[in-house]
Amino acid sequence: MLIHLGVLLIGLFCLYWGAESLVKGASSIALRLGVSPLVIGLTIVAFGTSMPELVVSLKSNAMQQGGVAIGNVVGSNIFNIAVIIGIAALIYPMQVRIQLIRLDSPIMIIISLIFFLMFSDFQITRIEGLFLFIGLIIYTGGTYIAAFRASRQEQNITAEMNIALPRKTGSYWWDALLIGIGLMLLILGSRFFVNGAIALAQLLGVSAAIIGLTIVAAGTSLPELATSAVAAFKKQPEIAIGNIVGSNIFNILGIIGLTALISPINGIGIHASDFYWMLGTALILLPIMWSGLIINRLEGLLLLCSYVVYMFLLWKK
Repeated sequence: MLIHLGVLLIGLFCLYWGAESLVKGASSIALRLGVSPLVIGLTIVAFGTSMPELVVSLKSNAMQQGGVAIGNVVGSNIFNIAVIIGIAALIYPMQVRIQLIRLDSPIMIIISLIFFLMFSDFQITRIEGLFLFIGLIIYTGGTYIAAFRASRQEQNITAEMNIALPRKTGSYWWDALLIGIGLMLLILGSRFFVNGAIALAQLLGVSAAIIGLTIVAAGTSLPELATSAVAAFKKQPEIAIGNIVGSNIFNILGIIGLTALISPINGIGIHASDFYWMLGTALILLPIMWSGLIINRLEGLLLLCSYVVYMFLLWKK
């Protein structure tokens, strides 16, 4: 068992530092080319924090472990809201932007519901994957348009995003090296992490889907946890919440969409109750944010408690 845990931890280490290296190199090149920090923050950094989920889902589906791929996304979306927002709110009560309530959170809920309906036959086809991926393009394009229309606020938003943005490195060659190292670590990390997770599931006598919903989901969400925790400590709650809502949207549209496009996903072992929890956490977040436009420490604690209940019920199956 210790060997399997060691393989899992090695994979997690590679995934984390691979994403860090890729983001640093790509962001530095973008800055050299004159791309605004706002656009970098909305694209490269946001994509980088979801890279572990993407490579793990792609790798597990290629190994005919669709339950891990689906469970990774469903579990990550639950973990992101219940644990990461819960912890961030405990660190510092989070003020909520009205845009998250009017636009992004409702989009997250609608997309989660569509994902649930698509998976009613326990698979995601290539056509469904294409539909989701097109949705990602539309959402990203709309985000850009909204950002550019709000150009008068760009300076303030850029200042907020800077806490998550790396600075320029020494040279283009060093940037290219960082990107190359990042990609290699991500590929290597996904192999170790998925193999370790599947072996651990077999050893414990539980399904790979449950491992995907728990250990894999929590492990691949570490970049989001780090980003939101730092944002909360620096009293930048908009980033902490926006990072999670955006990540949940990307997880479904981008990760499930791209994975299914490459190869249809068969997610045996994922139950409707897991989707109910994913939808429930997305739904409960909306009234929590609406009440006073703030997520206070008590509400953060309640979110954390909900995850403990979910873990208890999941492992009791």
